[in-house]
Amino acid sequence: MKWTDRLRHIRLLFILVAALIAAGFLLVSHLLVRDLSKEESARMELWAEAMRALNGADEHTDLALVLKVINENHTIPVIVINKQGHVQTYRNVELNGKTHSDSLKDAVSQAERMRAEGHFVRIVLDTRRDYIDVCYADSLLLRRLSYYPYVQLAVILLFACLAIFTLLTLKRAEQNRVWVGLSKETAHQLGTPISSLMAWMEIMKENYPDDMLLPEMDNDVKRLQLIADRFSKIGSQPASEQADLLAVLQRVAAYMDRRTSKNIVISVHAPEIVVALNVSLFEWVIENLCKNAADAMENATGRIDIRVEPKGKTIVINVSDTGKGIRQKDIKNVFRPGFTTKQRGWGLGLSLAKRIVEDYHHGKIFVKHSEVGRGTTFSIVIPRQSQ
Repeated sequence: MKWTDRLRHIRLLFILVAALIAAGFLLVSHLLVRDLSKEESARMELWAEAMRALNGADEHTDLALVLKVINENHTIPVIVINKQGHVQTYRNVELNGKTHSDSLKDAVSQAERMRAEGHFVRIVLDTRRDYIDVCYADSLLLRRLSYYPYVQLAVILLFACLAIFTLLTLKRAEQNRVWVGLSKETAHQLGTPISSLMAWMEIMKENYPDDMLLPEMDNDVKRLQLIADRFSKIGSQPASEQADLLAVLQRVAAYMDRRTSKNIVISVHAPEIVVALNVSLFEWVIENLCKNAADAMENATGRIDIRVEPKGKTIVINVSDTGKGIRQKDIKNVFRPGFTTKQRGWGLGLSLAKRIVEDYHHGKIFVKHSEVGRGTTFSIVIPRQSQ
């Protein structure tokens, strides 16, 4: 469990660093946009002064300089509107309207919006307090710069998600190859000693036909055969068959009852129902859940209840115990390979159970409820018919 906590901390650290980098990037972009906005405001102040000079021009006014200032504005949208609300002139503005009158109305509307945003310079024309307002908006370049960082971050995030998805897919494929190779090799390695044990069993039956231990030894050999058969099916698509779910669960309960403390009661509550299963693999799933439940009770007095509830085209199987429960922060990790709360556990049982349920039975398995000190309920949802 320590490595999962360490992995969580590393993941949080990476997220924090990424968030700080993104925040720094946006801050720098914001400062750049703010400086450009101040520069454009200063340019519009100068442009307004040129308009003031043009309106009050006489024979001493250098019109060439004034017109140069006015005509050099090729980027900033500007609309000049008088005290009565009539448009005097405009530059770099796109107007919507089929007629000249409609275009002027649109210009007035845009000017009012610019003025409401505080983007205007008022020029007093004479002693009668007549004035014109030079209304302006951010240039196209400034608008692009304002949202470009967000677009860039979105693109980076998209590529990061694609990279992570690719890496996870490759990792899962590699894990599958390891699982399959390990399972096949385990089944192969078990094959030789099982064959030898079966031969020795036949010799013992001939020499000691009345020995009371022979049936139990024969059961253990058959159990080893079943385990080897289960391992051999990992990685292939095992065939499903119509099976009596109640009989399967009762068989697993009887097997686990002989191998757990007498203080633990295992009970099955299920109707007689036929479900498409790969029996040997599905029994493995229920055995894993029951074994984990028994370990969670640490041989103390407790219960393991297996309940079946048909729901339309699916079957819900709940395996509940009265053990020590699972911490909330660990629930999302219980199916991860290597996660375990046991001192000598490998953390593979629930991961294997998840693969069997999802890959071979097209269902899902999850922690329905868990409370520390009260117990845990695992739910398995599988279709009635094979897919």
